Amino acid sequence: MTAPGTPSNPLRVAIVGSGPAAFYAAEYLLKQPDLTVQVDMLERLPTPYGLVRGGVAPDHQKIKTVIRIYEGVAKLPGFRFFGNVEYGCHVTLEDLDAHFHQVLIATGAQTDRRIGVPGEDLAGIHSATEFVAWYNAHPDFRDRRFDLTRENAAIIGVGNVAIDVARILLLPHAVRASTDMADHAIGALETSGVRHVTMIGRRGPAQAAFTNLELKELGEDIDGDVVVRADELELDPESAAEVEKGGRIAKEKMDVLRAYAAKPRSGNDRALEIRFFLSPVEFRGDASGHVTSLVLEKNELARGEDGAIVCRGTGVTEEIPVGLAFRSVGYKGVALAGVPFDAKRGVVPNEKGRVLSAPGGEVVRGLYATGWIKRGPSGVIGTNKADSVETAKQMLEDRAAERVLAPRAPDAAAFAALVAERQPRAVVYADWQRLDQLETERGVAASRPRIKFCSVEDMLSALAKASSAERSPS
Repeated sequence: MTAPGTPSNPLRVAIVGSGPAAFYAAEYLLKQPDLTVQVDMLERLPTPYGLVRGGVAPDHQKIKTVIRIYEGVAKLPGFRFFGNVEYGCHVTLEDLDAHFHQVLIATGAQTDRRIGVPGEDLAGIHSATEFVAWYNAHPDFRDRRFDLTRENAAIIGVGNVAIDVARILLLPHAVRASTDMADHAIGALETSGVRHVTMIGRRGPAQAAFTNLELKELGEDIDGDVVVRADELELDPESAAEVEKGGRIAKEKMDVLRAYAAKPRSGNDRALEIRFFLSPVEFRGDASGHVTSLVLEKNELARGEDGAIVCRGTGVTEEIPVGLAFRSVGYKGVALAGVPFDAKRGVVPNEKGRVLSAPGGEVVRGLYATGWIKRGPSGVIGTNKADSVETAKQMLEDRAAERVLAPRAPDAAAFAALVAERQPRAVVYADWQRLDQLETERGVAASRPRIKFCSVEDMLSALAKASSAERSPS
């Protein structure tokens, strides 16, 4: 048998997910010279691009210009998009095995990690994941409710997502109203009573995960002061060595934090306070079951047995008022039906992208992973390119060695027919382009990048209405 990849026998690849990792993998595969590849990309929502659409902060429009790369990928011969098609509902792994030589899982990390302290389930405590999705118009989160009447908010975590949440809470209303933030979020945040946001890091400033750019922008963007305690910027010998090893970028981060610490308060009653060396011990609430305060334990840093810097509680605690809290301590992948899953790490077990039957197990023929579901939630958008190329190279090696699936119906038309039967309301890429145009047109009158549709039904209705108008005689 000749390995697939010729015009008469193209290499058929299904990609489950449509975020950056999915598009980078598709690009690498489709641009192979002297190899005919067909990529069918499946997405649960009618809209592609994953966290670029649903995770990037609405006031960071420049970051979203990476979408132009993905639009170029979608124009490549052999690419098809099937939106509003849910894996495990409309199609199964068995269906994909019957129609494709290879299946690539690129579903990202869809949920969040819990802190694991008493009181975490009190009303008013949420994940940063759901708040970000809410203000970014993700259909699954449009009906979430956040009690924005509370004056004091806390964010557990000091990564870029935590900074995004803090910034959105304290942005001037005029800035929010000029973005593509969901209308329901703009309205709710306009009357927000949040005045003081505390962002809490378990370790020290040297280990904080936020980037320098995000940190700098806080002082320029928010309506309020950025407050940092000078005593929490004092570095122990281990952290000082870590900063020295980190070079210019690590030193610049410390310089920015020290500048915030030295800056006097402006008199604004709104502020973002960044705290370090503190771990949540307990959330406390009132008789109604709503959070009212957070108990924190002071930490100190030390070297663990493996040589890594770890934090240890000192037994010294403090309690701060909190009426609204967000945990931002990491994303976590979700298991997919029929696909091996490492529940401890929240990823699909794999070796350079080749899926394993279990952690340390055997390679599963024809099944691959890329992006956060492969490596865990780390890196920025561009990190996914190298990650996806690594996986795609394994896929091409397996194709050359004829270690692929033997689908009984590899014809592209056969899979399109299956999708049409299972999900008559599937959205193809041309539909998405029309939806994209409609959102952009809605934003023009308000001088906004776009006004997003916030529910799947609204998206499908808008497409149906546009299609009907195009068919009607003028």
